Amino acid sequence: MDPVTALAAASVALVAQGALQSVGQEAARSGWEGGSRLVERIRARFRGDTEAEDALDRVAQAPDDEVAHQELERLIAAHMLRDRSFETELRQMVNEAVAAQGRGGAQVSAALIKNAQVFNEKVEVQGDWNVS
Repeated sequence: MDPVTALAAASVALVAQGALQSVGQEAARSGWEGGSRLVERIRARFRGDTEAEDALDRVAQAPDDEVAHQELERLIAAHMLRDRSFETELRQMVNEAVAAQGRGGAQVSAALIKNAQVFNEKVEVQGDWNVS
């Protein structure tokens, strides 16, 4: 998976995670307060692009809809390719989210990697690895 696609997938996962947490009132416990900031940054970048705005709203309303995830991922990647500063901002926000999730101990977030494709590239794991 190329870096832009991976970043887009992680961004979509965080948008969906934020939508699920707000429904379950778990946002305060997540350890990362940037979810709404990420959504607002994406919304600002999409302003005027009706297709993209609708895709973002569909994921926010139906966080488990895989078709909506794929469409939003495609649109985020397209916007990142047109605007490298947008890509940089999203990368920083996703990195903050990953760091915040790791504060409670080492973990792999399945939401961030569930659609990843592996091409026999080098994989690095840091911290303790527990499988249960």
